[in-house]
Amino acid sequence: MGPLGVCFFLLFSLLSAFSSEGGTIGVNYGRVADNLPSPASVVQLLKTNNITHVKMYDANSEVLKALAGSGIKVTIMMPNQLLQTTAKSTAFAAWWVQYNVAAYYPSTDIQAIAVGNEVFADPTNLTSYLVPAMINVQAALVKANLDKAIKVSSPIALSALQSSYPPSAGAFQPDLAQSVMMPMLQFLRKTGSYLMVNAYPFFAYEANANDISLDYALFKPNAGVLDSGSGLTYYSLLDAQIDAVAYAMSALNYDDVRISISETGWPSEGDANEIGANVVNAEAYVGNLIERVMSGTCGTPKRPECDMDVYLFALFNENQKPGPTSERNYGMFYPNEQKVYDVDFVLGNSNSNSNSTKNNNGNSTNNGNTSGNNNSTGNGETWCVADPNAGKESLQVALDFACGGGGADCTAIQPGAACYEPNTIEAHASYAFNSYYQKNGRGQWTCNFGGAAYVVSQAPKIGKCTLPSN
Repeated sequence: MGPLGVCFFLLFSLLSAFSSEGGTIGVNYGRVADNLPSPASVVQLLKTNNITHVKMYDANSEVLKALAGSGIKVTIMMPNQLLQTTAKSTAFAAWWVQYNVAAYYPSTDIQAIAVGNEVFADPTNLTSYLVPAMINVQAALVKANLDKAIKVSSPIALSALQSSYPPSAGAFQPDLAQSVMMPMLQFLRKTGSYLMVNAYPFFAYEANANDISLDYALFKPNAGVLDSGSGLTYYSLLDAQIDAVAYAMSALNYDDVRISISETGWPSEGDANEIGANVVNAEAYVGNLIERVMSGTCGTPKRPECDMDVYLFALFNENQKPGPTSERNYGMFYPNEQKVYDVDFVLGNSNSNSNSTKNNNGNSTNNGNTSGNNNSTGNGETWCVADPNAGKESLQVALDFACGGGGADCTAIQPGAACYEPNTIEAHASYAFNSYYQKNGRGQWTCNFGGAAYVVSQAPKIGKCTLPSN
């Protein structure tokens, strides 16, 4: 396996694996465990939770059969140990595609093949076989008339980068750039595919907790980190990691190849030295990430278009994975199918903020709404306002985010503008928070701002300005 400003909740909403304005979110289904439910039960779990994209680490027949007719889009994987044979034999590649892809498609909606996983980090030194294996798998798909429906790629780890900070200095390892990454990116461009990247802000935070803000790692409001090379400000560690890859691709003149996040996640438990590995942080990371993708705000400072697919790691805790405790605790579900933490997989339905609104005096009123919009008025209108109890410092950080990377329309609260008065942090924050909230479809997590805001059901008036409801 590999600060939140331009994207407050970096890949913001939760793992509901369905499309949203170009981005999709899915889940990695690992099976390194001896206590997991049957594949048929897993498919029902995915459907119950509206998870429509799943990535496997093999092409297991029982799993592919269980997924048949489910409507779930599937990415399968060719194991690393088959790369050498596949690279050397077009016949073997054709057999593998026939046996593991054509035999199940289209009943099982296979949409991509990952050829190997983090091959550059594999100790058996398979790097030279990777691109030839990808080419032969693609040729086999062409032969089977499946190349238009199924893409070929291969997940890389961030260790493929020689430098990643600041993001604009991103560059591939010298021994990989020309020999492997250049031909791989050429292949991806030619076939209309995308580069899969495994990215884990947890690892960077754990190793540099004294230097990296936890809010920056968890998509919460923060002061941001300026990239002096590009002039861009980053408010999310994941954005910075992905843009480091994007800049490395730019150095090779492959800005046109899309990036897909094939793995990312946060452990709910870890050893004593694994700083930040706990259920609270895992819930925040996953919930905010999903919210952002599903709300259509998953672009990065370098690549602002939300056309990125994100696969969360992982569906289950896997009790037989080696390594530190965290490795066995990335799951969003326990093997008994209960949630590890309280998150939902539908936009605006996160239980982290209960289904309640506040009246304009700040008192909670639960109206039983489950739509995620907290609508309590007859016409369904709600607004997002600043909580003065959050304190001026927290409000200022959140205001800077909303008017900056968050994309809120703050022109009306500039000096001399219609809503500049009253010139207070609470008034300006309420205007900005509401703009962000309305712009992003009134999803629950879009009126949080680290606890500095809440939803109201009566139209707020600030000075002479009534906050808009659309």
